[in-house]
Amino acid sequence: MPKKIAIIGAGVSGLTCGVLLAERGHTAIILADEIGQATTSAVAGAIWYPYDAEPATAVIAWALETYEVLARLSRDPASGVSMLELRTFARAGRIEIPAWALELGARRLVLPDQARSGLTNHSGMAANFASGFALIVPLTDSTIYLEYLSRRFSAAGGVVRGRTHLENLEQVPADFDLIINCAGIGARDLVGDTDLEPHRGQVAIIPKIDMPYAVVCDDAPLMYAIPRSNDCLFGGTNDVSDSRAADPADTSRIVAECSRVLQIKSPPVVAERVGLRPFRKSGVRVALDQGRDGRAVIHNYGHGGSGFTLSWGCARSVVALSV
Repeated sequence: MPKKIAIIGAGVSGLTCGVLLAERGHTAIILADEIGQATTSAVAGAIWYPYDAEPATAVIAWALETYEVLARLSRDPASGVSMLELRTFARAGRIEIPAWALELGARRLVLPDQARSGLTNHSGMAANFASGFALIVPLTDSTIYLEYLSRRFSAAGGVVRGRTHLENLEQVPADFDLIINCAGIGARDLVGDTDLEPHRGQVAIIPKIDMPYAVVCDDAPLMYAIPRSNDCLFGGTNDVSDSRAADPADTSRIVAECSRVLQIKSPPVVAERVGLRPFRKSGVRVALDQGRDGRAVIHNYGHGGSGFTLSWGCARSVVALSV
């Protein structure tokens, strides 16, 4: 039976839930403070990989569901999704390839001396690392993909109401039958969830460079370089902080480290962006609840650095709970 559903949050989680619900015939309306390129989702590197989210068992299951959907979307150029090789490295020791990655075709990169792994465009790059592996994964270019989801949501009859600030769930108008809470770090105040922790991520956007794969290293200092359709994203940081102001010192370090690893001259910075990853210490929350006014609430937040990676899997779980 069709319902009138309020979705709080216009990031990738809210939009994906909106698409699935609207395309199933529900009246879905997104209520959000920030929309489009102002959201935390717009700052994300958005390359598929489970990162900074718990618990592992549930996260991997949701991630693999999302992988399948994004792989199909990669066949539609308008989606902004493409399949790209991700090269994950460790600066010391032997990196372990997760079992799920092996099932997706991950291969170990052999890195002997300067000739390590045949990294053709940046052959010396491998000298920075002790081990690594490669895996073909979906890359969702957030400068394109969020708009794609918005168009798809609107085409199904969904409506986005921006500049809508909510202090609590009871402020959602009474004519909504169901509330979907996709507020990200905002759920800390919206529902008083003290388990949420803001993991601050700063990135530098540089002009497009010739780079046929993405590079990630989680060892300190965290670095990642992700080529996109019209630019390249350098990162990053992962410190606990509520600050969304760009730190020039972080930008300098990010650009210097990425340039050193890629063995290129430091490029100009087009823009600096900061987002707060909504890490939840007790794990991603996808659960049916009851609001203080008696209405059903489905929570979908706490994805940490895996918002895009878990988006379709978690949204499908939300739809199942909404029946």
